[in-house]
Amino acid sequence: MAGKSASAPTTYNPSPPTQKKKQKQPIFQDDDWVRADDRGFHQCRPAFMRTGAVNAASGSAYAEFGNTKVIVSIFGPRESKKAMMYSDVGRLNCSVSFTTFSTQTRGQGSDHKEFSSMLHKALEGAVILESFPKTTVDIFALVLESGGSDLPVIISCASLALADAGIMMFDLVTSVSVSCLGKNLVIDPTSEEESDQDGSFMISCMPSRNEVTQLTITGEWSTSKIHEAMELCLDACSKLGKIMRTCLKEAASATE
Repeated sequence: MAGKSASAPTTYNPSPPTQKKKQKQPIFQDDDWVRADDRGFHQCRPAFMRTGAVNAASGSAYAEFGNTKVIVSIFGPRESKKAMMYSDVGRLNCSVSFTTFSTQTRGQGSDHKEFSSMLHKALEGAVILESFPKTTVDIFALVLESGGSDLPVIISCASLALADAGIMMFDLVTSVSVSCLGKNLVIDPTSEEESDQDGSFMISCMPSRNEVTQLTITGEWSTSKIHEAMELCLDACSKLGKIMRTCLKEAASATE
């Protein structure tokens, strides 16, 4: 029997039918886990923003937060389509799409109707619609690379593009999100962190007016965690607003 066993051919089966695949452990499994990019839990990614990214548009902006890269183009105001009902105020038409190479899964680029609707809600309260009656402003957001916190970056970038287009607003809109990972709250999460989150908290606001234009919560949150997430986001939104204003000032001085 021993000789027969020694001469038996060796086989390799990477996934035996009787063997269960190990489930992926959450990234926050250990008490002393650190973020993959070495940021603190309450530290946002470096933000790079600039206006005038698309020459053919009325206004445009490019934003890069870590691996998340977004470009937004503004067209209009233009006369609303005849099929639309008469309105004394202007309209915003928001469209968010992803390139086919924006995610790790190739060929997944497409329009994102949910993001388009949320973008509209976040901006509508900040734009002075009465300043362009009977007309429509088109906002086209394109995600070049999806690296996490995509929607907050889209909203902030779109607000900057609207300002670049000269659209009158009560204030710029900044947006930041927080993920709940186990016992910890992490701000400006990456894609990997979002995939493991127990819940998400996103806020869009006008920092100078201290007004919230949109609030989205998913998952189960305690009252204390909501307060903590709110403070984190509002503080980050205020700092992001200063970055965006600096960007607009630099663009204005460059054209003088």
